[in-house]
Amino acid sequence: MIHANSTPLRQFCRQLFTLTLLVLTCSVAQAGSRTLGTAFGEVTVDGMPERIVTLYEGALDAAIASGAEPVGAIITRGGVSVAEYIQPQAGDIEIVGAPAETNLEAVIALQPDIILASSRTNEQQYRLLSAIAPTIVPDVPAYQSDSWIRETRLFARALNREQQAEEAIGRVQARIAEVSALVRAAIPEEQRDTAVVRWMPQGALVMAPGIFSATLLEAVGFDVRDGGIVKEGRPHSSPLSQENLAMIDRSWLFLATLNEDGEEALESARRLPAFRRLQAVDSDRVVPVDGQIWSSATGPIAAGRILDDIAAAVTGQ
Repeated sequence: MIHANSTPLRQFCRQLFTLTLLVLTCSVAQAGSRTLGTAFGEVTVDGMPERIVTLYEGALDAAIASGAEPVGAIITRGGVSVAEYIQPQAGDIEIVGAPAETNLEAVIALQPDIILASSRTNEQQYRLLSAIAPTIVPDVPAYQSDSWIRETRLFARALNREQQAEEAIGRVQARIAEVSALVRAAIPEEQRDTAVVRWMPQGALVMAPGIFSATLLEAVGFDVRDGGIVKEGRPHSSPLSQENLAMIDRSWLFLATLNEDGEEALESARRLPAFRRLQAVDSDRVVPVDGQIWSSATGPIAAGRILDDIAAAVTGQ
């Protein structure tokens, strides 16, 4: 017979008590709430959201890079689904709209725990979305070199996945250091002037030096110039005429197209005398790139792809 004050029973009780405390502590931690500062004030989020809807390409990238599996997203510019570079990670994700048009019914149907939106979301849109689920709109200035980092950290905190996000950011920063070394070794400083140009059927659009891909070019040592033709606060210039193509005359050109129409327009441009006179064409330093990544995307996963493109261009591989 075992008495209540026997040593084995007391040890068992202590172990059971300790285990119970551990379980309760973990449960409290998982269900804990946090308050985030956003463009429309403080938003409180509980636990680790599972049903995540993203209404911004950078939010989808940041969420996946942080280990989440969003259930809904918008299409990429010029496409019919999310950008090709992120389709493998996004899987069979539901489409809930386009960059400038959200299908609220589609969002509601997904019963989201949280909505990650763009900093361009206006107050009316925010109020509609926040009536569906806690909505995170970054209060982050556009066209800054660290905008993507600040957004990634905000979205990751909202998702309770901060450690994974920091690891993703760290990988990008390490890759920047590697590509910087390649640029320094391969290209004299005076030959690093460049521009990012989106080629459209209506003409060439010079992208602002503050867009995501341009800030990565700057980070690895290129000198990105828009020739003063991109208005402040705008992502790109108006389309250039054939006569004005000299305004994109640089040592290097990164030419982005969004779809097959853009590809056809670029092929037509290559036959133009004004295009063939560009120094980047003459020195074979015109680099065709994916416009869905280079002129539209942002986030850790897109950063890795852009840096790989730069490395390949510099090394000729």
